[in-house]
Amino acid sequence: MCKPRLAGSLTLPSLLITTFLLTNSPAIAQSTQIKGIIDGRTGATMSIKVVDSPDTTVLLSDTTNVQEVEGVFHGRKKDMPMTSLIPGLPVDVSGSMNAQNQLAADSVKFKGSDLKAAMDAQAGLKPTTQQLQQTQQQVDQQKAALQAQQAQLTAEQKKIAANKAAIAAANKRFGELGDYNILGEATVYFANGKTTVDSADKAKLLQLAQQAKAITAYILQVQGYASAVGSAALNQRLSSERANAVTEILEQDGGIPLTNILAPGAMGTSSQVDSDKTAEGQAENRRVVVRILQNKGIAGT
Repeated sequence: MCKPRLAGSLTLPSLLITTFLLTNSPAIAQSTQIKGIIDGRTGATMSIKVVDSPDTTVLLSDTTNVQEVEGVFHGRKKDMPMTSLIPGLPVDVSGSMNAQNQLAADSVKFKGSDLKAAMDAQAGLKPTTQQLQQTQQQVDQQKAALQAQQAQLTAEQKKIAANKAAIAAANKRFGELGDYNILGEATVYFANGKTTVDSADKAKLLQLAQQAKAITAYILQVQGYASAVGSAALNQRLSSERANAVTEILEQDGGIPLTNILAPGAMGTSSQVDSDKTAEGQAENRRVVVRILQNKGIAGT
């Protein structure tokens, strides 16, 4: 007697074996999508804060597609560097969960307006009009007192010290706001209207890069500045190009991965450290500041 066959020429025992294999095979990884705000970057991983849910750890890789999207239906897309993924940026992440319960990102998308807002927040924002007026009043009062004492040299020294103290305070605020410690710093100066890094400053950057590599889970912050001579648009462009020039040296010659560098900040003429009324003061303001940051949670502080 012939054995009964089912449709597709499979015998009943064959069908049972096939069903067993299908029902007992490991589950195929499913695509996961989350929306949230970046609240920390550590090397190739970043933490995403999701409303009413625990933070999600996202794993970045060379194949992660980072895009800026615009339009009602996000029809306009622009490829962006991974350094654009900075704390405070709202993002839409797609990928799959790995064995370490991390979301291995296939794509990360964000709006251009959100990136600008996050960069402004990271930089501490530009002073408000009221703050500028208060600062100007303080400077005027200092000048009047020093002129009365006829001590111009002392006046300049106090003014420089006050500005440097303000910048140090801003650095401290950034470390506290972003939950980071500042473990190293280097300043590179530029000629008027130039964006080229000289050999002495390049050596300084490479030394800082080596220092950073010895620190667990470090991040480099790069911020470019310009003197207040010339148009605001020109100064903004110069500060951006100077920051990018320093970033290229850190990456290409210093061996720092882009995943360990925050988006280069174009600070324009903010945070002046000296008066632009003298050539010496202008030279002090044409600079790029690089800082080594480490998350306080990792440092245990």
